[in-house]
Amino acid sequence: MKLTTKTLLSVVLMAMIMYSCGNKKGNRNMASVEQEAVQTLTDSYFQAIDRYFTNEIAPQYASAELCIPYHDYAVIDDSNPDEVQVLGDFWVENYNIVGDTLMFVSGGNHAGKVHIKKDSEGNYVAAGFDAVGDGSEFLPTAKAIFGERFEDFQKANSDHVLREKIRKTAISGYVYKNRLGVKFYKDYGWPAVEIPGPEETSRQ
Repeated sequence: MKLTTKTLLSVVLMAMIMYSCGNKKGNRNMASVEQEAVQTLTDSYFQAIDRYFTNEIAPQYASAELCIPYHDYAVIDDSNPDEVQVLGDFWVENYNIVGDTLMFVSGGNHAGKVHIKKDSEGNYVAAGFDAVGDGSEFLPTAKAIFGERFEDFQKANSDHVLREKIRKTAISGYVYKNRLGVKFYKDYGWPAVEIPGPEETSRQ
């Protein structure tokens, strides 16, 4: 049986309804269970995307000690459970660790559509990527790929202030997840920026 996000949520909610018949507290948990089910699927999609950009795209740039992938815009289309499509503006950034600082080495953004499928073991993987073109090809390919979402994509793509906040959050998450002993990140020719803790980024 193939499960879309909506189908999976229906199954989860039916189980919660049956449970709540004998437990009045169950009703208060249904919304959180639904949210957790959606979040679990979403996390799986973006973990697949992060692996793809780390393994396939990051090596196309100058090599470094580590890669931090993130996105500043993304929309999920899971209407076809056999091939989930994620439209987004995806970034890869390669860093070296110098003392207590992440030194930016290379990287860039790659807008387009990622095709997500399950492999033979049932894990989500990025099975393909339709990239927006460069130069004169940018507008026509972006409009073709993003369609009715083009205006939203263009707005996010041009919001440098928001993107820097998202970038800082992504760097913070990577540093604390991997327990790196660094306190700053730095772009060439720019002052070092302090890496906030998880509790600080959650308030932004």
